[in-house]
Amino acid sequence: MPTMVARQIPSPFLRFLVSGGVNTLGTYLLYLALLVFMPYWLSYAIAFISGIALAYVLNRFFVFGAPRSEKKAAMLPLVYLGQYALGALTVYAWVDTFRWPAAFAPLASIALTLPLTFAGSRWLFK
Repeated sequence: MPTMVARQIPSPFLRFLVSGGVNTLGTYLLYLALLVFMPYWLSYAIAFISGIALAYVLNRFFVFGAPRSEKKAAMLPLVYLGQYALGALTVYAWVDTFRWPAAFAPLASIALTLPLTFAGSRWLFK
C-alpha cells in the first residue's frame, strides 16, 4: 500500500518520476563530488550502485507500495543492470566519443534509460 504522501499522487508513473527525481538529485550530487578525485567511469559506477539501494526503498514504499520481498530485492539489480549497460554506454559516448563535458553525461543517460527502468520496476513490483 503506498504511503499517505504517495496517495496524493494517483499515478504510479508520476510517483516514479518524483522518486526518480529525488534519486537522480542525490546520486548526481554524489557523482559530481566523486568526479573531483576519481575518473568519470568510477564516479558513475559508485553513484549508480548507491542509486539502486535508494530506488528499491522509494519504489517499494512510495511508487508501488509493494510488500517486503527478498526475491524482489534480489531481482531489482537485474532491472538496473540493463539501465547501467545502456547508461554506461551513453556516458562513454558522451565523454569519449563526442568530447562533451563529463558533468552532464549522467543526465543524457537518464533521458535514454527512463522508459526501460520504469517498465522493469513496474513489472517487478506488481
